[in-house]
Amino acid sequence: MEIKDAKVVITGATGGIGLEIARTLRALGAEVVISGRDGDKVIKCADEIGAYGIKADVCLEQDVDALFKFALQKMTSVNVLINNAGVGTFSQLVDTSLEDFQKMWEVNVRGYFLAGKQAAKIFLNQNNGNIINIGSTASLRGYANGSGYVSSKFAVSGLTECWRAELRPHNVRVMQINPSEVITDFITKAGMSAANEEHKLKAEHIAKVVVGMLSLDDIAFIPDASVWATNPW
Repeated sequence: MEIKDAKVVITGATGGIGLEIARTLRALGAEVVISGRDGDKVIKCADEIGAYGIKADVCLEQDVDALFKFALQKMTSVNVLINNAGVGTFSQLVDTSLEDFQKMWEVNVRGYFLAGKQAAKIFLNQNNGNIINIGSTASLRGYANGSGYVSSKFAVSGLTECWRAELRPHNVRVMQINPSEVITDFITKAGMSAANEEHKLKAEHIAKVVVGMLSLDDIAFIPDASVWATNPW
């Protein structure tokens, strides 16, 4: 597709990867609606990049419904969903609280499901569309202290494969990007710190992959792309 023709909804786009994707697509002429749980931050970010913004918690079905109604009102149509909202906490299995475990599944899986469902309704009706799920290299293999986060990202891969099988006959491209460690505020929110930041991935690297995926002629698509830092040590 031509990026200038894209009408995009991005969840979790008030910082990090989501905001950088929104900024990059806007710079290339796309119309963009961003969402997040902090209403003031959503409006500030939207104004900064020239996008539309609405407060929405992806865990709440009514908020996701309102997000897509808002997007259709502002852009008249939607042809791209970028599922990006996500949270993560990391601890040993015996120290992981049920509350933290459930929160990761609520945001990382339920949130993607609700947004994907609304997007699919629109895309099936118009016989065209694009979904990009932002996964993680944690969806490829597990590691210590990652029970909640890793399992939720494995579930994202499952959603991606199911939607792809259902929607391909309707000219809907369903794709997934699996970044390794990206230097964003996700790291600090998860209670971690990053070393050798100059060697790690930045949000703009992921934004460029999004542009590449969407820019392909609609007859072709990239099912998934894993993005690693060349030498992060």
